Formats: sequence, C-alpha cells, structure tokens
Amino acid sequence: MSQQPTSTADARRRVTELIREARICMLTTTGVDGHLVSRPMGLQEAEFDGNLWFFAATDSAKIRQLRVNPEVNVAFSDPRNHSWVSLSGTATEAYDRQRAEQLWNPMLKAWFPDGLDTPGLTLIKVHPSSAEYWDAPGSTMVNLFDIARAAVTGRGPKAGEHESVSY
Repeated sequence: MSQQPTSTADARRRVTELIREARICMLTTTGVDGHLVSRPMGLQEAEFDGNLWFFAATDSAKIRQLRVNPEVNVAFSDPRNHSWVSLSGTATEAYDRQRAEQLWNPMLKAWFPDGLDTPGLTLIKVHPSSAEYWDAPGSTMVNLFDIARAAVTGRGPKAGEHESVSY
C-alpha cells in the first residue's frame, strides 16, 4: 500500500525506509577524467537525518575520486517492492573508530579480512542534498496490467508514488 507523505519529514522518513529495504546501491562518483563511475555498495546505516555510511579502503579509486569531487549519486533499486531511490549529495571520508564499531557487520570480512583492524579501513559518509523516489506498490501482475492498459488507452500508467525531497 502506498504511504503518501504529508510533509518533508514524512518524505524523508519514506526515503529512509525505502533505502533500508533495498540495502544494496550503486554509488556514482566522478573519475579524474570527468567520466561518471558507478559501483555496487552495501549500505551500513541510514540515519533519520539522511546520512548514509559505507566502508571503503583509503587507497580505493572511489576515495581518490571523492577527494577531488565530493558530489555523488547513490541509487537504490528494490524490484521486490517496486521501489527506487536516487539520492544526490556530498561524500566525505569520515573514519571514526567508534562509528566503525557500531556499523561493523561480520559479512564485511570478505572485503576487510582483518576486520576493524584492516590497514587502510575508512568510512564514507554521504550527506544528501536531495532525493527522488518512486514507489509502485502492488504485485508485478497488477503493475504490468496497468502498463498494458495505459498503452491501449493512451493514458499514462498509475506509476505509484513519486516524490522529490530536499535535505
């Protein structure tokens, strides 16, 4: 069921809910040659103030890129729930041991074999400036039927909820 927001705070809460459900995203940075570069990342935490947290290695390309140009896009897709989020913001390297301990997940050992003691371990903090989301709750069959009906009638499909949110 659609949860139409009634205020900016509600819309921000809805963005947080949608990204928590999706968990995996594409983080897009700008390469030193000016081209956009995207890679999958696992979200560590989505605070209600909207900050997103990711673990990274200090010598990674993404860290080098955000040091030069901190503007990023983080895109989430959750096809199970028919929802998508595109979040634009500023990323900073923000390592804090206490924060890292709060965010740590044993699955991260696949990338950081020494855990929190992995040399060069850091955190990326993304502070959003805006987000857009699309939430089309309902079954795949209902959504496909709506698209087919729209194609026949010439009227756009009822694509669900779409909101733009400023932070």
